[in-house]
Amino acid sequence: MSKWWNKRHEIGIRLTSPLTPKREDEFRPCFVIANGLVTMQLNNVTYHVRGGALDRVVNTLNSTCSCREFDIDKLPCVHAIAATQKGNFNLYTLASPYYTKEYYMLTYEDTIYPVSSQSQWNIPDKVATRVVSHAKLKRGSISCGNAISIEILANVLVMVY
Repeated sequence: MSKWWNKRHEIGIRLTSPLTPKREDEFRPCFVIANGLVTMQLNNVTYHVRGGALDRVVNTLNSTCSCREFDIDKLPCVHAIAATQKGNFNLYTLASPYYTKEYYMLTYEDTIYPVSSQSQWNIPDKVATRVVSHAKLKRGSISCGNAISIEILANVLVMVY
């Protein structure tokens, strides 16, 4: 777990883009597509974008597009990218702050310390004997409606991490 965290922390330190690496990678092909769209500015914040099967309307003030991708993901869609190119303003200002380098760095700001050996754990009897029932798992995973103790659950978590 510490290696995983440290790797992402180092990636964050080296970031030069305003967005997280994954989101920046998603943007690259969209720029090419956006260049092929015909965009007309309707007013200071609204753009009509033509190309593909349907025309779209982008509102940069409300961060919306009639394709709904921008509204839902809170990350500019290809139509919003085309609008920012036409309007000559920074598309990164339209992205939700959750996709920014600053939020990425906040995620990996604290230190994750390794867990000590299970033999060194001090689990109170009241906790170790507690029985936890859990819901059946979905999506093709193993279905297990049985009750398990905290101690067994702790062993499984240690093996996973």
